[in-house]
Amino acid sequence: MGMFDPTIRALNQNLNLRLENQNVISANIANADTPGYKAKAVSFEQAMRDAMDLTDNVKLDTDNADHFGSKGAEGVKADVYDDPNGIESLDGNTVDRAAEMAKMKENEILYNASIETLRKKLGMLEYGISEGGGNK
Repeated sequence: MGMFDPTIRALNQNLNLRLENQNVISANIANADTPGYKAKAVSFEQAMRDAMDLTDNVKLDTDNADHFGSKGAEGVKADVYDDPNGIESLDGNTVDRAAEMAKMKENEILYNASIETLRKKLGMLEYGISEGGGNK
């Protein structure tokens, strides 16, 4: 197992996937007036499930029998696909700018919540390392 517990690894992966989601949403908004552009979506929930499954899978490295390695959640990428919920306009574009702005705000709120949770988790580790704050 790595230096950090599964919660910290999961929060790290959550932040990475939230950033990827933000990039896809931003691209959708930027292309809202591009004829024929199809809005994209991220399979965020499936990627997080995959990441959580991978955090406990430990495999032997092939170069040395004494080394253990784990693929880990850091290697998980979300699938980006054409959003099937988009309604095609006359020019073939499926971006709903208002819906994308709402998705962006939701993603931002969840990203900030993950940052705050990670900050608190690391604060607890720091507190534990400093023996409860008694010997600073």
